[in-house]
Amino acid sequence: MKFAVFIFVVFIVGVVLSVPLNEPFNGHFTYYNDAGTGACGEWIDAANQNLVAVSHEWFTSENPNNDPLCKFCLKVDYKGKSITVPIKDKCPSCPRDHMDLSLPAFKALENPDVGNAYGAMFTFVTC
Repeated sequence: MKFAVFIFVVFIVGVVLSVPLNEPFNGHFTYYNDAGTGACGEWIDAANQNLVAVSHEWFTSENPNNDPLCKFCLKVDYKGKSITVPIKDKCPSCPRDHMDLSLPAFKALENPDVGNAYGAMFTFVTC
């Protein structure tokens, strides 16, 4: 029994540590405005809520509803502006340095006509 608990704890700690908390990295972002159940298992409305769909490459669980990533937020710094949004969804086509912000979150940082905003700094943080 102790061995099973040890393996469970090592697995959980390993998954949580795969998210580099408070370690900024460069990337770019786009936006989306879909509504429905997000990858983290909650109803989302990306046209009206501040949230982010994080690259699928950051998710570590087969069932994203249970992924530890869904407990964190993403801080986005861009051109002197900053926003921190909860991780509520997964972007299946985004590489590791590409995040898909909800439309309101995107608008807080850039004009949507830009479409793809380069030069962002991302940081996973606790909410």
